[in-house]
Amino acid sequence: MSVRLKLTFTYAGFLLLAGALLLAVVWVFLLRYVPPEASRTLSGFVPGRDDLIRAFFPKVGWALVLLLTFGLLGGWLIAGQMLAPLTRITRATRKAAQGSLSHRIELEGPKDEFRELADSFDVMLGRLEAQVAEQQRFAANASHELRTPLAITQTLLDVAHNDPNHDSDELVHRLSVVNARAIDLTEALLMLSRAEQRSFTRERVDLSLVAEEATETLLPLAERRNIAIETSGEPAPTSGSHTLLLQLITNLLHNAIVHNHPDNGTVQLSTALGPESVMLTVENTGETLAPHLVSTLTEPFQRGTERLRNDHAGVGLGLAIVKSIIRAHDGTLTITPRSGGGLRVMVQLPVALQ
Repeated sequence: MSVRLKLTFTYAGFLLLAGALLLAVVWVFLLRYVPPEASRTLSGFVPGRDDLIRAFFPKVGWALVLLLTFGLLGGWLIAGQMLAPLTRITRATRKAAQGSLSHRIELEGPKDEFRELADSFDVMLGRLEAQVAEQQRFAANASHELRTPLAITQTLLDVAHNDPNHDSDELVHRLSVVNARAIDLTEALLMLSRAEQRSFTRERVDLSLVAEEATETLLPLAERRNIAIETSGEPAPTSGSHTLLLQLITNLLHNAIVHNHPDNGTVQLSTALGPESVMLTVENTGETLAPHLVSTLTEPFQRGTERLRNDHAGVGLGLAIVKSIIRAHDGTLTITPRSGGGLRVMVQLPVALQ
């Protein structure tokens, strides 16, 4: 039985019950003024209760039949009108199940439960469409990035095969470089997948201590590039994976060092504790960046040609991993260009409960 039919029977049954109760009240009211037996008075004939029964109950039967008919027809029409938005939502659901995510319900009318359901479904479809498009771009880019080192390796092997006098040491060195890049890319993809699946155990983590750990690890790289790292802040307890949060800060700090002035650049790393969240801020000097370029930096494999360094191009997943780790920890990421050049990156994560 369909919902419309159930609503029709419910409406008709309620109307029939209400009519029967009303007629019963009328019947009880009439009994108070009708004597048990018929009689004749000076003013005329006075009917008794038997006469009332013969006159009243046939009319009651017809009245109940009319109420039932009216209830069924009216209930069917009203239920159809009430369920019309649900029919549109059902059609949109079927289209989404068939792979069409561009369809939107766009339900008009007052802000009732059906309107809220339709609006929520439209928002969900929009997010699904964006995620599917992002996954398709990611799959295409990942395939391209993984194919590049394999193609280079095959080319080097073909050259070595066709030239027996080729320098084997140089070949081994170049193959090692290409293989190391392929390994870095594979590990970055695995890290990205792990963050997006949230397959980690949550524990209490102090971002200030993790920041110190990441700074000690990357300090030799900063010294080689003559970059000064300045750290400050207060304890910033949050809940999450120590490994992923260390990777997050390491990626931000590494980007801040690599994409900096070639000499005498600075990186500022600070932590802060708020009432409901903890903040991690990483600022670095560097080239002036256009806002449209900054908005694409967290997309996978979007390195930005203006920011490439030949000695440290990376695999193009650093900030994409950062974004996924933050999203897995229910946080927010804000990236803004600094007026004097460089970037300001702020991470907000929920504060750990005591």
